Amino acid sequence: MEDIKRVILIVLDSVGIGELPDAAVYGDKGSNTLGHIARDFQDLQIPNLVNLGLGNIDPDNQIPKAAFPIGAFGKAVEQSPGKDTTTGHWEIAGLILEHPFPTYPNGFPPELIEEFEKAIGVKTIGNYSASGTVIINELGDEHVETKCPIVYTSADSVFQIAMHEKVYPIEEQYRICKIARRLLKGKHQVGRVIARPFIGRNGNYIRTKRRKDFSVQPPYMLLDAIEGAGLEVNGVGKIVDIFSGQGVTNYEKTANNQEGVDETLRYMNHGSKGLIFTNLVDFDMLYGHRRDIPGYAKCLMEFDKRLPEILNALQPEDLLLITADHGNDPSFTGSDHTREYVPILAYGNRVKGGTDLGVRNTFADIAATIAEALDIDFPSPGTSFLSELSN
Repeated sequence: MEDIKRVILIVLDSVGIGELPDAAVYGDKGSNTLGHIARDFQDLQIPNLVNLGLGNIDPDNQIPKAAFPIGAFGKAVEQSPGKDTTTGHWEIAGLILEHPFPTYPNGFPPELIEEFEKAIGVKTIGNYSASGTVIINELGDEHVETKCPIVYTSADSVFQIAMHEKVYPIEEQYRICKIARRLLKGKHQVGRVIARPFIGRNGNYIRTKRRKDFSVQPPYMLLDAIEGAGLEVNGVGKIVDIFSGQGVTNYEKTANNQEGVDETLRYMNHGSKGLIFTNLVDFDMLYGHRRDIPGYAKCLMEFDKRLPEILNALQPEDLLLITADHGNDPSFTGSDHTREYVPILAYGNRVKGGTDLGVRNTFADIAATIAEALDIDFPSPGTSFLSELSN
């Protein structure tokens, strides 16, 4: 394939495409995010994703199959244990974990909470697994009255701290989260500590846009290699937080998918060389965890409507890759992520349409492909599929 100067990598957060062989170990046997949405939401219309080849990845689901896909298509296996955001993105960037980040479905151990309270000088409330929008309304009044931070977790490996912005100024909230990040090490090294600021009064509270993630610092990975080669890594959405800022040369945080697409297009129109790495979180945050099938389906359709803008903004030497980081089947039980294959779609001036990439052995094949496309020396544990894309 001729030289590629830029890769646009878009992660549709949680848009899985069927259970992995080890899904039963995670309680996820039978999960299929895209397959079940197509089955249960009869009005699903995603013609542009279909045209790229999304329906051709799995012949058994009800997504329409393109007779002549304009893109290459396939799916990938997650080799890392777990099914959380950090693990999935890290593997996409060429890091395969040996051990999963810890999760706390029954809350954090009392001794850990006591150590945290001692370090910040105030008691906390909560300490259970919950929806962030729910828990601030359950405990918001008590928090405002007592000034006790709300600590909670989810199915992810996260230590989340919710505080009212008029009780704790935002920089103080971030300082408290940094203390938690320093304490959470060893067996308690969660993937992310998350500041969850909110506002409101009298049981009517809403989260603000000033969320901040304090992630574990990753080992050397693809983003470091790209930055080290003097190219740009432009992060959109929560990419900068997932990688704790490492290897990211520029970034824009976003409030929703629409802003994510807007910022992706802005970077594309700048003509920089390197990687544009975008996370679109609404699928997961707003609809997957809340088991909202119609909402998830409509979110897919909203992205599909914006996809032509992305395709039209591509330059001749660009490569577009669309994938996911895990599943979150809205038809499934509970509110957890689901252990699934992730789709891979590739498109560009140099990509041969209709190419079936098959089943990739690891998400890290994406990192290997990007490294080869940008002519970057990066020892990825994955296998590049760049040669299979050649037009």
